[in-house]
Amino acid sequence: MLKSLKSSGNKISVAENQISILEDSKALVPAFSEKLKDIGLYPLKPISLDILQINLGKMCNQTCAHCHVDAGPDRKEIMTRETMQLCLEAIKKSSVNTIDLTGGAPEMNPRFQWFVEEIFKLGKKIIVRSNLTILVSNKKFKMYPEFFKKHKVIVISSLPCYTKENTDKQRGEGVFNHSIESLKMLNKIGYGKEETGLELHLVFNPIGASLAGSQEKLHSDYKHELGEKFGIAFNNLYTINNLPISRFLDYLLMLGKYEKYMETLVNAFNATAAQGVMCRNTISVSWDGYLYDCDFNQMLELKVQKNAPQHISEFNTKNLSERNIIVNQHCFGCTAGAGSSCQGAITK
Repeated sequence: MLKSLKSSGNKISVAENQISILEDSKALVPAFSEKLKDIGLYPLKPISLDILQINLGKMCNQTCAHCHVDAGPDRKEIMTRETMQLCLEAIKKSSVNTIDLTGGAPEMNPRFQWFVEEIFKLGKKIIVRSNLTILVSNKKFKMYPEFFKKHKVIVISSLPCYTKENTDKQRGEGVFNHSIESLKMLNKIGYGKEETGLELHLVFNPIGASLAGSQEKLHSDYKHELGEKFGIAFNNLYTINNLPISRFLDYLLMLGKYEKYMETLVNAFNATAAQGVMCRNTISVSWDGYLYDCDFNQMLELKVQKNAPQHISEFNTKNLSERNIIVNQHCFGCTAGAGSSCQGAITK
């Protein structure tokens, strides 16, 4: 049995605790770095810098069981206007063409609208990762669909299942019905319909300690079920594996399934997917402006390599492009099966 520092009494951070647990898995399964060496990919290097993924804060109106951000209504971490301004300056002098806004619920940041408007002025593609329920949570958020449309925002939303039972089990009572209400609202103004150019994509996360199924098949199933039962249209379905960090790691440890899940991930290692992992063309920015190779490393407080810029105020495309990407055992989640990224499966 792998040791867990959660009950050891050691005064270390949650991130350090989780990293230690991940490191312990090397007693049972190979190191991720060794797997990369076997296929000639270590050290893992960037290919380009196309996407800047910005976490606007950990505040959220939901507390989902699988959330790797550990977001919720009680979280106070929120990006300031000053840090947003630094992000805008970095965008202006970088090669990024897509700005991916996430959270928490990014819409809950009080400077959200201003930030989207400023990014739009720069002519960049804007993604907002909305949990859907925020759009119907109270009156002030109900105007966001029209705001998204005006600024040509791509909306990517989590919907872990097309059934009420499974969705509410993972994300909380009433989430499914509120999500359907939001999807209908987005459809009404043109989102999810090919002819409008207004993109609406859904995200599937497995429920429990299993890998995501076929993205192609799930896309077809979602299209049929949501279309037939609710008249809902969307563009694409993205499948994302649950990585063994944050709440999902707690869940695995609580059920005694952590070791088995790590073995599942390692046994499903896909060398082709490893070549296309999202950290090779993305930089993640935390709510307080620090730089990470990906959103998952951000939650483990694994900043980019020390000889690269550490903060958005130091942003330098050339230096970032020369860095080695920081990896650990959780990275097996992105290379298992068809692979997993913020844009869905990596391989067919």
